[in-house]
Amino acid sequence: MKHFRLFAQTAAFLVLLCGALAGTLQAQETFDVKAHYTKFEYPIPMRDGVKLFTSVYVPKDTSQKYPFMLSRTPYSVAPYGPNEYKDAIGPSTEMAKEGFIFVYQDVRGRYMSEGNFIFMTPHNPNKKGTEVDESSDTYDTIEWLLKNIQNNNGRVGMWGISFPGFYTAAGIMQAHPALKAASPQAPMADTFIGDDFHHNGAFYLPDAFNFFSYFDAPRNGPTKDYGPRFDHKTPDGYRFFRDLGPLANANKNYFHEKLATWNELMTHGTYDDYWKARNVPQHLKNITPAVMTVGGWFDAEDLYGPLKIYAAIEKNNPKAFNMLVMGPWVHGGWARTDGDALGNVKFGAKQSFWYRKEVELPFFNYFLKDKGTLSLPEAVIFETGRNQWHKYESWPPKNAQAKSLYLHPKGKLSFEPPTEANPKAFDEYVSDPAKPVPVTAETRVTTGRTFIVEDQRFAANRPDVLVYESDVLKEDMTLAGPIVPKLFASTSGSDCDFIVKVIDVYPNDTPDPDPNPTGVRMGGFAQLVRAEVLRAKFRNSYEKPEPMTPNQPTKIEYELRDVHHTFMKGHKIMVQVQSTWFPMVDRNPQKFMDIYKATEADYQKATQRVYRSKAMPSQLQVLVMP
Repeated sequence: MKHFRLFAQTAAFLVLLCGALAGTLQAQETFDVKAHYTKFEYPIPMRDGVKLFTSVYVPKDTSQKYPFMLSRTPYSVAPYGPNEYKDAIGPSTEMAKEGFIFVYQDVRGRYMSEGNFIFMTPHNPNKKGTEVDESSDTYDTIEWLLKNIQNNNGRVGMWGISFPGFYTAAGIMQAHPALKAASPQAPMADTFIGDDFHHNGAFYLPDAFNFFSYFDAPRNGPTKDYGPRFDHKTPDGYRFFRDLGPLANANKNYFHEKLATWNELMTHGTYDDYWKARNVPQHLKNITPAVMTVGGWFDAEDLYGPLKIYAAIEKNNPKAFNMLVMGPWVHGGWARTDGDALGNVKFGAKQSFWYRKEVELPFFNYFLKDKGTLSLPEAVIFETGRNQWHKYESWPPKNAQAKSLYLHPKGKLSFEPPTEANPKAFDEYVSDPAKPVPVTAETRVTTGRTFIVEDQRFAANRPDVLVYESDVLKEDMTLAGPIVPKLFASTSGSDCDFIVKVIDVYPNDTPDPDPNPTGVRMGGFAQLVRAEVLRAKFRNSYEKPEPMTPNQPTKIEYELRDVHHTFMKGHKIMVQVQSTWFPMVDRNPQKFMDIYKATEADYQKATQRVYRSKAMPSQLQVLVMP
């Protein structure tokens, strides 16, 4: 409990929510930035003498003093030039209309800023003299702004999505006293364990390849442009990345050792000191600003980050104002989409507009302007399936009950533990790296945004995917919190991947949408709810991988991340288990080795078995709302 928080009553909160949804959910209005703000550009000096390029948008109305809203980015503060204005400023149009001094900064080594770029600069809590990190750069920027930008009220807010979300999280470490409120949104917390380029040690190939091919391009000093995106010369990413072959071919055929961060990824294949230094949650101590962490349930890039950053602040700073917002969004969808639908899944209303107006704006107004009363709860959480917002005093909710869904013979799934006496009862499949299970039925060179709710019937029909399905639900069942597979499994190789998917199967008589331009058939639609991969050699330690003993049953336990989803009455729960998820997850040779040094000859077929006996009860642990 936060000692100065004013909690809303559930009824009042839901009345406010329903009223907002009924009366104000409409397209976000346009806003003439140039008519209301004056733009300035400054090279702000850091303590080591490096100057960071900074754009400042100051309200033309001088009848009051304004707080700063700072966003630090590696993606450019363009357009450049004092007479060239952004089309939109701030986290939202609502914020721009409210009036803040909006500040955008190219981080060191990117675009028009001086210095050398470091990927996820490790935090140094014991800096001395001219030593720098992202915390000190944030501090020095704020100090300069307070002294040099007129008509400010002495308070600073900070926000950013994705990589800028990481810079926001770094900025609250050893924070400047004027930094009063911060919102890390889809922040990266650890890109080996759960964000962006690795999930549980497995390499996310298109995300890293497509990103670093342009982001990591060499530069010879400040520049306004890093050049074009990579041209795959085909729309078929599955074929492109399969034809790429082993990961070493990326440098051999395309990058030619010129991409510094890609090279670092290729030489740090375990959770070594390089990755440990880039773990953000470990440094979230003595946090003084109010923090509102925001994430999306359908963020395939950074779902780990917001959940773990919120949890770390909560654990290490019991007196801090710390809240979590999780909505029905893809990566950054609360700022970039209406939030009313994703693919063929609908969310009932334009949820993004409600969040921006009723959560984000009041948060910054309260802490930066002393405006309004803060009635936001600890956690503002959207429940998918039933499409409702909830407020909780903790996340996961304290009244959620731990249960297990067990795998049974003939593809059955239930809460009843198995009774099979034969300890070696199993289901098996052959995993072939030459013919991996596709992550999506679409033809595309990127992973995309809609695969995370895509109909999984295309995968269920493959012989290398195990499928387990519950009976038709006789009542609604709501999950709230992490899903943890606990499999007993074996492989005929010495390493492999395990991908577990949790799926909501719609009734066969579910009507198709009207109109239906894509011709989707919703009867029996198998919506992906949550899925995640574990590279088996990391089952006991990310730091010290261990080979699998061929054909020996082994416990495989890991986290699928959190959900807040209701499987409605009449639906069914499906679980799929597979060992390839391509091209999103790079191909595992299925032998214990440094995959970044694999050759084509290393890739082999392997037989995977999942055991489901009384002695080895493979299951998914879930938290169920009463």
